[in-house]
Amino acid sequence: MSACAIELNHVTLARGRRIVLADVTASIRPGEFVGVFGPNGAGKTTLLQAILGLVRPAAGEVRVFGRVPAHGNPQAGYLPQRRASLADLRLRGRDFVASALHGERWGVPFAGREAAREIDRVLTVVQASDLALRPLGELSGGEQQRLLLAQALLGAPQLLLLDEPLVGLDPHFQEAIVALVSEVQRDTGITVLFTAHELNPLLGAMDRVLYLGHGIAAIGTVDEVVTGEVLSRLYGTAIDVLRVGDTVVVVSREGSVESGARHHHA
Repeated sequence: MSACAIELNHVTLARGRRIVLADVTASIRPGEFVGVFGPNGAGKTTLLQAILGLVRPAAGEVRVFGRVPAHGNPQAGYLPQRRASLADLRLRGRDFVASALHGERWGVPFAGREAAREIDRVLTVVQASDLALRPLGELSGGEQQRLLLAQALLGAPQLLLLDEPLVGLDPHFQEAIVALVSEVQRDTGITVLFTAHELNPLLGAMDRVLYLGHGIAAIGTVDEVVTGEVLSRLYGTAIDVLRVGDTVVVVSREGSVESGARHHHA
C-alpha cells in the first residue's frame, strides 16, 4: 500500500472556466480522519469528486493509494450531499441499503447470500440493524444518515468520503453521526474525509483539518490551521479566532463566521 492514502501534487481544479483550487499540494495518510472546511464555493465537493475520478485536474496529479483515481474505484466509499428527501421512498431500511448493490455505488457487485451477508455486515457496522425492517418514511434524519453511511461502506472500502452529512440534523444527531464515523474509523482503519459546514462538531474526532479558500489550501492540526493568520489568507478578509472553553469561534469584520455548532458558512 502507498505511504499516502491521498496525494495532491500541484493540483488545479476547475468548474467550467472558474478555477476552484490552484496549485494545491497536500497528502493524507492511511487511517487519518480529516475534516474539510472552507467558505461557500471553496471547492470541497469538487475536491471529493476529483479524488473519486469524477473531475479531472486541469493541472497536476491526484493519486489515491498510489494510483490515479478512476470512476468505479472499489477502494472508495462515497456519501454525497443529500439533495432530496428519502421519506417518500417506499422502501424498508434493508432494501434501501440493498439498492446500492445494483449499480448505484462504486464497488464489487454482490449477489444472493453474499449480498445478504454484506448488508447485514454494514448495518451492524453503523449500528442500524434495528432499522432494517422499518420504512424510510418513519426514520429520523439521523437514522437515514446511518443507512446512507451503510451504503457507502458496502464492499469494505479503504477510503470514506462524506460530503456534508451533518446538514439538516439537529445537534444531537450531528454528535451521534460524528461519533459513529469516528468509531468506524478507529475499528476499521479506514481513511476519512469529512466535509462540514461547522468545525466544532468534529473537533474531538479529527486528526487534522484541510481548509480551502480563495483557490488555496492549508492542512495541519486545528492549532496549526485554525488561526487568524491562516484563515485570513483563505477567506481573503481579516479573521480572528477565539477559544471559548471547548468551542472555536471564527469572527470576521462582518460578524461571526463560525460560532458554536451553527453559524459557520462553507
